[in-house]
Amino acid sequence: MSTAVPSLASPPDLSPWFTHLKELPPPPLALAAFFGNDRPVELEVGTGRGLFLTTAGEAHPDINFLGIECDLKEARRAATRFQKRQYPNVRLVGGDANVFLPRYLPAGSMQAVHVYFPDPWWKKRHRKRRIFNPAFVAECARLIPPGGLLHSWTDVAEYFTVICSQINISPAFRELPPPEEREASHDMDYHTSYERKKRKEGLPIYRARWERLPLASQ
Repeated sequence: MSTAVPSLASPPDLSPWFTHLKELPPPPLALAAFFGNDRPVELEVGTGRGLFLTTAGEAHPDINFLGIECDLKEARRAATRFQKRQYPNVRLVGGDANVFLPRYLPAGSMQAVHVYFPDPWWKKRHRKRRIFNPAFVAECARLIPPGGLLHSWTDVAEYFTVICSQINISPAFRELPPPEEREASHDMDYHTSYERKKRKEGLPIYRARWERLPLASQ
């Protein structure tokens, strides 16, 4: 009787749509080589299941969309969707945004940064883990050139107040009118999967966006 331990199946190859942070070439990341072109790049921090990147990548083929997601299971799930659709302008990195952004992304390299429904870390002792803090706002200011945009949505009123207060005290950003809510025409016609879930529950969504100001305005 054989006693050999069966080998574990390797995860499917999702390249170039998914790359683990540890598998990236030495920083800084050469975005033109990473995407195979030199189009403008927009970043989503916390992609979840990838609905925003899916719809944005399809709607804007002239823009490259880059995601970072720490939940590797969700990241691979999203990348499988990109692979099936063979999107040439969507890429996803699996890992910690607090490592990836400052270490790998060049200054002024992101036309926009999107942060949708970030984990609120409900317990008070865990709130230091929230993505929004002064260091993250400063990092967004480093990455976004003048005229670029920072977007953030959440369903948590308390966290929305914190996000707005942290960004509004930065001289690098000016708050713009928020995008209006619109009716979804079908189940995939939402900004993110989380927005779909919360709106179907009848909960409010808090939306805001900011413009990166020229250096002379700071």
